Amino acid sequence: MTQVRALQKIMALSSANSLAALNNSDTRMTGCLLTGIPGLEHLHIWLSLPFCAMYIAALAGNGILICVILSQSSLHEPVYIFLSMLAGTDILLSTSTMPKALANFWLSSSHISFDGCLTQMFFIHFLFVADSAVLLTMAFGCYVAICSPLRYATVVTSTVIGKAVTAILTRSFIIVFPSILLLDCPHYCRINIIAHTFCEHTGIARLSCSGISINVWYGLAAALLSTGLDIILISVSYVHILRAVFRLPSQDARSKALSTCGSHVCVILLFYIPALFSVFAYRFGGRSVPRYVHILLANLYVVIPPMFNPIIYGVRTKQILEGAKQMFSDFTKESR
Repeated sequence: MTQVRALQKIMALSSANSLAALNNSDTRMTGCLLTGIPGLEHLHIWLSLPFCAMYIAALAGNGILICVILSQSSLHEPVYIFLSMLAGTDILLSTSTMPKALANFWLSSSHISFDGCLTQMFFIHFLFVADSAVLLTMAFGCYVAICSPLRYATVVTSTVIGKAVTAILTRSFIIVFPSILLLDCPHYCRINIIAHTFCEHTGIARLSCSGISINVWYGLAAALLSTGLDIILISVSYVHILRAVFRLPSQDARSKALSTCGSHVCVILLFYIPALFSVFAYRFGGRSVPRYVHILLANLYVVIPPMFNPIIYGVRTKQILEGAKQMFSDFTKESR
C-alpha cells in the first residue's frame, strides 16, 4: 500500500511538471494576443483614422526634415545633425508600434509571436531611451552655444558627435537588454492575452506564472536612471542657459538667444509631458483612471511628438524653412 501511494505521488509530480512545461511552451509557441484598446473595441475603426493620419504625418514630416538636412550643405552643422537623429528615432519609434496597432484595428490581426513581442518591446523602449538621450545632447549643445559661444566650434566637433552617437546607442542597449533576459527566463501560463495595442515590459511580465517584482523594480530603476536622469540634466542645463540669457546686455541678443533654443524647449515639453503623465497615471492612478485611458495615452506619446517635431522646427527655424524651399525648388527644376 505504501509503495502504491509513493508511486501515485511520483506520477502526480511528473504530471504537474509536464503541465508546467506545456504551459511554458504554449505561450512561447502560440505567441500572444494584443486586444487593442479594451472597452473601446467598437470604436477601433474610428480611432484608427486619427492614429493613421498622425502616423502618416510623422513619417512625411520627419522624412522631409531628414532630406532637407542631408541635401543642404548649409545645414551640415552639429545642431542639425542631432535634429536629423531625433527625426530618425521618431520615425522608428512610431513605426515600431503603429503598423501593428492599425492592423489590429482594421483587420483584427491581434496575434504576434512571442519572439516578435519581445522584439517589439525591445525597440520601443530602446528608441524611447535613445530619443531622450538625443534631447539631452541637444540641450548640451544649446548650453555651449549660449553660455560659451566662443568655444562652441572647438567643443562640439565631428569627433564629439561620433562619440555622442556611440554613447547614446550603447547606453540605450545596456539599459533595455536586461529586460529581455528577465522576460525570457520565467515560466509562462496558458493565458497569453495582453490588454494593449503593442507589447510592453509590464504587459509581457504579467503573463508569467512566476513573481514579477524584479521586473517591476528593474523597470522603475531603468526609467529613473535613464529618462529621469535626462530630465534632471536638461533642467539644469536650461537653468544655466536662462541665467546666461538674462545677463545679455541687449534685448535683441536675449530674443535671438531664446529663439535659438525655443524650438528645443517645445520639443522637450512635447516629448516628456505626455510620457510622464502616462507613467504617473499608470503607477498611481490605479483604478481611478480607466484602462483605455492608459492605452490611449501610451499610443499618443509615440505619435504626437514625432508628428509635431518637424512642424515646430520647420516653423521656428528659419534655416530649415529656407532649406526646405531650396530643396523643393531644386527638385522642381530637375523634374522639368
